[in-house]
Amino acid sequence: MAATQLTESTITVGGQTLFYRQAKPVQQAPRLSVLLLHGIRFSSETWLNLHTLSKLAEAGYRAVAIDLPGLGNSKEATAPAPVGEPAPSSFLKSVFEGLLLDQAVVISPSLSGMYSLPFLFQHNELLKAYIPVAPICTEKFPATQYAAVKTPTLIVYGDQDVQLGEVSLNNLKNLPNHTVMRMEGAGHACYLDKPEEWHFGLLNFLKSLE
Repeated sequence: MAATQLTESTITVGGQTLFYRQAKPVQQAPRLSVLLLHGIRFSSETWLNLHTLSKLAEAGYRAVAIDLPGLGNSKEATAPAPVGEPAPSSFLKSVFEGLLLDQAVVISPSLSGMYSLPFLFQHNELLKAYIPVAPICTEKFPATQYAAVKTPTLIVYGDQDVQLGEVSLNNLKNLPNHTVMRMEGAGHACYLDKPEEWHFGLLNFLKSLE
């Protein structure tokens, strides 16, 4: 098992302090960087406790999990848009700059779709790949906008997610360079219901990008 390092720190985005956790391999340069966002009931701690951070680092990746504004340890920060409305694409661009990310993979469940989707459409040159997990706000953008994005995408959802699973899939599948990971018997937070399947699918997809 590769030696890894786990750290906690903060960055300043738009004059506000955001907390993040980072895991990376110790003895080698990371193969890729992965930015993990989270849903409204979760935070970077979710990815720590689920061991997604450590598994990514052990596989040779730099994994950064950020607490979104108003949530987790970034509670003092104010979100740049109301929940459910697309946020300015400049928010995640500033996060990328603050974390010194270049051509990173973004994992975006649920609430975080309000941040990741505008970023995908405006700054997809900064994205190595996109991994949406039943994100919100997919219906806010036309099919033609999705069709113009060539970023490799792994669409993940649980088949028991009646609210956002199918809705997000129907919009996201307009992205031309996508594959779908449908998790049987899993709900909205499908990665929590089936962590082994989640990690297996995630690492396989990341390997395919190299």
